[in-house]
Amino acid sequence: MSVSRISTRVSTRAALAGGIALSSVVLLSGTAFAHVSVQPQGEAAKGGYATVNIKVPNERDNASTVKLEVNFPLDHPLASVMPQPVPGWKAEVTKSKLDKPLELHGKKINEAVSKVTWTADGSGIAPGFFQTFPLSLGQLPEDVDQLVLKSIQTYSNKEVVRWIEEQKEGAEEPQNPAPVLKLSAASDDHHGGGATAPSATATASASAGEKAGHDGKAGDHEEKTAGASSSDTTARILGVIGILVGVAGVAFGVLAGRRRSA
Repeated sequence: MSVSRISTRVSTRAALAGGIALSSVVLLSGTAFAHVSVQPQGEAAKGGYATVNIKVPNERDNASTVKLEVNFPLDHPLASVMPQPVPGWKAEVTKSKLDKPLELHGKKINEAVSKVTWTADGSGIAPGFFQTFPLSLGQLPEDVDQLVLKSIQTYSNKEVVRWIEEQKEGAEEPQNPAPVLKLSAASDDHHGGGATAPSATATASASAGEKAGHDGKAGDHEEKTAGASSSDTTARILGVIGILVGVAGVAFGVLAGRRRSA
């Protein structure tokens, strides 16, 4: 068998294997990422406030998504849930009575947001596209590590997909998993601050260091200048040597070619 035939067979098999691998990646990515999900913009710390995005992909090729309902747990109620306006969608916030009043900023709150519903004014989310729905949430609970936001997606052909299945520890991902907002550890500043003023000792140390830096500035400058000059000279010498070597190599190649021709 000739070398060319072997090379052709190897190339064909490699291309086939690559195509299969690519198809598998596409199929798996479609299965793994085509869910309604929630992601914070930055941090969602316990006891604080956060802005999150509800991401809604369209999983159908013959219908558009025209409605989304996101439910909030009342066993860990949120006093404030505010949707950001989304062009082409109308948002409706629904509140429910609490069995146990919620205390926030010294005030007792008897009701909390139980769900937010977005309804398309136009064509909705077309096949092959996705839409994000931003929400401002707070105050986040301090006694849980996550919030499960069960959601319901409605298509233009009246099909309803319920993203309400909770992930169980050690089990495979359910077919229609509910979006889960992971909460990070509580910060000192619940509104996203957290920066503290420097201590007196740190300030004094910084001042002393700055003074020492000014005192030694001239000496440092001279050393840096000398070092830079030395480095520059070395670089020039190496550059000239490189050019000479290159010219010699070209000349050798030309002579070798002429000898072969002769």
